[in-house]
Amino acid sequence: MQQCDSMQRYSAKENYPNYTGFKCKVAGHLTLEMYEKLYSRRTKNGVTVDKVIQPSCDNMGEIIGLIAADEESYTTFGELFDAVINEKHGGFGPNDKHPQPDLDASKLVGGNFEGKYIKSCRIRTGRSLRGCCFPPALCRAERREVEKVMVAALQGLSGNLAGKYFPLTGMTKAEEQALIDDHFLFQKPTGHLMQNSSSARDWPDARGIFHNNEKTFLIWINEEDHYRVISMEKGGNVRSVFERFSRGLQEIEGLMKKAGREFMLSDRLGYLCACPSNIGTGLRASVHIQLHKLCKHPKFEAIITALSLQMRGTGGEHTAAVDDVYDISNRARLKCTEREFVQLLIDGVTKLIEMETTLEAGKPIDSLLPPGV
Repeated sequence: MQQCDSMQRYSAKENYPNYTGFKCKVAGHLTLEMYEKLYSRRTKNGVTVDKVIQPSCDNMGEIIGLIAADEESYTTFGELFDAVINEKHGGFGPNDKHPQPDLDASKLVGGNFEGKYIKSCRIRTGRSLRGCCFPPALCRAERREVEKVMVAALQGLSGNLAGKYFPLTGMTKAEEQALIDDHFLFQKPTGHLMQNSSSARDWPDARGIFHNNEKTFLIWINEEDHYRVISMEKGGNVRSVFERFSRGLQEIEGLMKKAGREFMLSDRLGYLCACPSNIGTGLRASVHIQLHKLCKHPKFEAIITALSLQMRGTGGEHTAAVDDVYDISNRARLKCTEREFVQLLIDGVTKLIEMETTLEAGKPIDSLLPPGV
């Protein structure tokens, strides 16, 4: 990774960021003393502390402000990453350890919901290719390597996982329109994290989309992460979606290992992606659920929070519900296994549906409210 070292002519004190008025998490942890300690450190790829904190210097809003440029960033600048991770994930100290992956769908209890309430299910996660930098420091050749490794593995999928890869630079107009119609085609990211870390440079080189023939299993390559893995389907069968998600990931990883490659997996932090918010499982399991009655209850938002869930509109983050349909997902990514997070969603959605049916019957839900609501 090419990086300017002119900062070495100046002391850490002279180069220390001015965080006056900034609300990011980095600003609350990166003292001058810590900055001086990290200032001269470099990863084997040449990453500096200034590289990983650049988003914190470019945005005054309530963001994390920290992004890893390579796998070593998490340890080379461990004092800062550990502090931010501890805050972001609600308590995860330097001696804490994320559990080993658990993708066993057979252990789930319940999870096949009535279509009256659940319109669709979706489970996604991020993965990174070990040996390559993260998008903020990825060179063109590495980005193409990330694409090449995954495309080779995808060609080995069979059965209901088999499908086709569509590179953004080589698809036909018909293929492009089909991906747009299916809402699969991702655009160049415009969020602060991508812009301030230079992660979207050289767009659309080495970017692309894979989907299986049934259009229920997708891989996005080199969007925000190296890989975004998505399993989804209409209706309320969360168990089926997780089973396909798990099987797809396991088969892909097995095919990669045969070629001598693997995903980044930390013994302490779980799977690693560029943003510290997406470590651990990186998993977001969600349903689109229609709650005509419950959404009008004065404690609706408190109920969602008490169930350790997160609520969005159906158009994604910062969007509103349409016809009382909400996107409900697990809130956390770290400290539980993939299967545990999916079970948490199933249990929470079961409770929401129970409340909805009770309200439909004209009865109060006071006895059904989670503790603390």
